[in-house]
Amino acid sequence: MRISVLQMSPGSIKSDNIAQARRLIENCVMSDRPDLVVLPEVWSCLGGDRETRFAAAEIIPAIGSNEVGGDAFEFLRHTAATHGIHVHGGSIGERDGDRLLNTSLLIDPSGRLAARYSKIHLFDIVTPGGIGYRESDLYRAGKDVVTTAVTGSFGTVRIGLAICYDLRFGELFHRLRLDGAELIVLPAAFTAETGEAHWETLLRARAIETQSWFAAAGTVGAHYDGTGRPHQTYGHSMVIDPWGVVIARAFSGTGWATGRLDQERTRRIRANMPVMDHRRLL
Repeated sequence: MRISVLQMSPGSIKSDNIAQARRLIENCVMSDRPDLVVLPEVWSCLGGDRETRFAAAEIIPAIGSNEVGGDAFEFLRHTAATHGIHVHGGSIGERDGDRLLNTSLLIDPSGRLAARYSKIHLFDIVTPGGIGYRESDLYRAGKDVVTTAVTGSFGTVRIGLAICYDLRFGELFHRLRLDGAELIVLPAAFTAETGEAHWETLLRARAIETQSWFAAAGTVGAHYDGTGRPHQTYGHSMVIDPWGVVIARAFSGTGWATGRLDQERTRRIRANMPVMDHRRLL
């Protein structure tokens, strides 16, 4: 299974972000022929004020529904069907009453919504540099842990879904492994400050702990909040194997990185070091 993680530099204008995603995916598909493309977190609208982000958010049709969704959702469906690939739509804002959900969407090659996951852990923190974030002012936390199987010429791979700040909570990833995940997909908009300190370390640790592949797609560059203050995100999108080895990465700037998931390597690592059999809960 060939996996491409897209690295985007989105802003608050939804149509511009969709156009950027379209260009990157078309070039990636032409160059690397992936089976699965992964977009970053909140790629359809990053920054702006509350009103801007609500305006960009969408009502997402239920799995199995034939309803037409918003512009970002329909773009993802059309992209998957046009290229005949699985598309993990990073995450987009989903309307949920007076707040939003930060929701990932997995679209199959027919353009059908196959799975969805809403971010459980919200980023309410102050960085060491003194910058505060309160996602809970805008977003409502998700509740469900989600895995799903994808099938293609590569066989069948079970995928676990997580988003950005979830990465700091190891129990979620343990649960995804218990639920059969071989590949964990993690779109993100990690801050430059926390990303430089922790991004790769946490990703590699979670891959090692769960003995799973990781596909982590991040935003990069500056975006601006409702007051015009710039925020930098880290990028460094990567694909990591179950031994914690980074097999593909992007650094700064927009683009993508592509790696190949080897299920035999997963089986060998898990058989030689059966950590799930050895685990003792305290």
